[in-house]
Amino acid sequence: MGILIAIDGVDASGKQTQTELLQKRLMSEREVRLVSFPMYDNPSSTAVKLYLNGTLGKNPGDVNAYAASAFFAVDRYITYKTDWGADYLSDKIILADRYVSSNMIHQAGKIADLEEKNKFLDWLHDFEYNKFALPKPDITVFLDMPVEYGARLMAQRSNKIDGTKQKDIHESDKEYLRESYENAVYIAKKYGWSRINCVDENGVRSVLDIHNEIYKLVRKFI
Repeated sequence: MGILIAIDGVDASGKQTQTELLQKRLMSEREVRLVSFPMYDNPSSTAVKLYLNGTLGKNPGDVNAYAASAFFAVDRYITYKTDWGADYLSDKIILADRYVSSNMIHQAGKIADLEEKNKFLDWLHDFEYNKFALPKPDITVFLDMPVEYGARLMAQRSNKIDGTKQKDIHESDKEYLRESYENAVYIAKKYGWSRINCVDENGVRSVLDIHNEIYKLVRKFI
């Protein structure tokens, strides 16, 4: 059995950058497979793209947390069965840019009532880890990027689905982004994720500084 490392956070927290840096560094020690969810180039992400491009509703709340979570979970399940699962079972390190934790962050953020939020989280945990039998991460690294900083960084990047400047329904909804961040901080504490503060008294920390802290964390699991 391999090692599964998940790096997660809200939009524009640096997940892709940090997973790519970590892959390069770990490759000198052991074979590493980087996977990024959703897998936009795979047909498994069709429902996800319909959701994010606004076909199913122009606002995130137009699709409830349970339905939206199923779209992302199916993408993970199909690609696990047909692609990266073989690498995981052959004792490789799987480095995930977003994972089940992403559903927890983005979809549970739609639920304001704490009791209902926790019911959803219990359902999601059972759905992805038990019903779909997806592997659980050995460590989940939470990149804590406050939403006001993330919004500035997001304005500079392209849409990951089509490469345009058009934002998806998550990225274009400021209130949704705020709720997702506040929810992420709650969930990171609830599940004991390894939290990396991306901002200090001087502003956003350097990419290398954050990377070095992540490396020290994950090195304990390898």
